[in-house]
Amino acid sequence: MALKHSTMVPIGTPAVGFNLPGVDGNTYSLDSFSEKKILVVIFMCNHCPYVKAVLQRLIDLQTETRELGVQLVGINSNDAEKYPDDSFDSMKTIAKEKGLNFPYLFDASQETAKAYDAVCTPDIYAYGPERKLLYRGRIDDNWEHEEKVTQRNLKEAIDFIIAGKELSSDQTPSMGCSIKWK
Repeated sequence: MALKHSTMVPIGTPAVGFNLPGVDGNTYSLDSFSEKKILVVIFMCNHCPYVKAVLQRLIDLQTETRELGVQLVGINSNDAEKYPDDSFDSMKTIAKEKGLNFPYLFDASQETAKAYDAVCTPDIYAYGPERKLLYRGRIDDNWEHEEKVTQRNLKEAIDFIIAGKELSSDQTPSMGCSIKWK
């Protein structure tokens, strides 16, 4: 497991378009979420211990913020040939077992991850209504032990965006396993 930290793409960077299959049988693009106030793109996978540790928190966050116009989207860009646990079929299984309440998409070509400059799982990008990057960083301050969390960084960022407040550009990078490149 190679630990990586987010590259911290510059605030204001526009969201990159994509056209990816979801585990629910639908194909999603950036425009699929145009009616949402906030779009949170999360590069994630099935086998990474960091993602496994925070997955329920992401599910809970989607439940907590859906009525506020927030949409989470998970994208798996890992090489499924070398890492069969991250195959599209395995994604479907995980989504069903865990009760994923947000789209989980497969980036088999890895082009989307490269376009976003994603490097780890989870790697998180939050966009406002104009689809400009407003937050990139960690979910909270304790990926391993939820009961020890004292800062819900992603939720705080969402709250600021909803309130129309400017976020500090001093944001703590996300960390996790490296994306498994082909």
